Amino acid sequence: MTTMSAATASLTERYLEEAERYSAHNYHPLPVVLERGEGVWVWDVDGNRYLDMLSSYSAVNQGHRHPAIVAAAKEQLDRLTLTSRAFHNDQMGPFLRELCEASGFDAALPMNTGAEAVETAIKMVRKWGYQARGIPEDKAEIIVCEDNFHGRTTTIVGFSSEAQYREGFGPFTPGFKLIPYGDIDALRAAINPNTAGFLVEPIQGEAGVIVPPDGYMQQAAELCRENGVAFVADEIQTGLGRTGRFFCCDWEGVRPDVLIVGKALGGGVYPVSAAIADKEFMDVFRPGDHGSTFGGNPLGAAVGMASLRVIRDEQLSRRSDELGSWFMEQLRAIPSPHVEQVRGKGLMIGLVIRESSGTARPFCEALEQRGILAKETHHQVVRFAPPLTVSRDVLRDALVEIADVLR
Repeated sequence: MTTMSAATASLTERYLEEAERYSAHNYHPLPVVLERGEGVWVWDVDGNRYLDMLSSYSAVNQGHRHPAIVAAAKEQLDRLTLTSRAFHNDQMGPFLRELCEASGFDAALPMNTGAEAVETAIKMVRKWGYQARGIPEDKAEIIVCEDNFHGRTTTIVGFSSEAQYREGFGPFTPGFKLIPYGDIDALRAAINPNTAGFLVEPIQGEAGVIVPPDGYMQQAAELCRENGVAFVADEIQTGLGRTGRFFCCDWEGVRPDVLIVGKALGGGVYPVSAAIADKEFMDVFRPGDHGSTFGGNPLGAAVGMASLRVIRDEQLSRRSDELGSWFMEQLRAIPSPHVEQVRGKGLMIGLVIRESSGTARPFCEALEQRGILAKETHHQVVRFAPPLTVSRDVLRDALVEIADVLR
């Protein structure tokens, strides 16, 4: 791992100045400008190498530029990239078949971004509530959890409990009820005859890698089933091997009614997402109800197929489970006055910095100087989520640098 020297800082500064001048100021990234990636490594414009410990928020589970995924994209680029859904293409059907067989559901509706897939699930569950449950028109409610993060659309931020996500963007879509995360009694009390669905993350990533109490997902699914409520799992960040299982719900043997996937479905090469469900839910859609020009495009479908096969063939879920358990143990063993807690599942790990030690940002900046790219979330949490292809030796080397920073 190498760090940026003062002599070569000018090229980085030039790119940072351009971004500062021409970009909307809606992000606060670390001051590193990346130009190349391979596997678990990325290089900046000055030639410095870094270990990627964020994986683009779990979009790069398979590692940067995985050869099989890149090859599938290149092959498809030479054939056909876009048809729109006005016509069929020869990649979407095979892709959706593999996705449904891997997840165990009847059908999938392909989209592009995670937020689009969440919006798809919301529309699906609401219409199902009216058609199958007989909920009065425009009265359907969806229960969501405090500190959730399901995307950035106006509908989605409208049911966020984070003030900054909402400020200045109202009025918001009605029909959502907020409850505390991980509180089964709160869910029970919130359900009423107009409740169509419960939308939940098996682990709250943006909230700081919040893991619910053991059994919560199973209890929530059972409670929804008893009350005829659709159980909707947002596995955009937690799915596709990240937490040590193919889906995080698998830890408790939970099969949701609607499953939302994205990020790693595109292998870090192309945005691919989907809402997945059985026919009972998917068949509420009729031609004209919902769509996307790019959803299911042949390039995205080819990339999605390759991405799924890499996760399966390289047993990335198992790797995440084994390495994640070991890595968390090593992090917890570091003697540090600054660390309050280490939590997570698989290679989705949050290291909580004590408030008395300040915020997590300076720790991430110090790690960057030592060749490790991690990012703070919710002020106090350093998130460690490397590509699932990372080796134990690489993590062992990283622990030396992490320990020095935490001490």
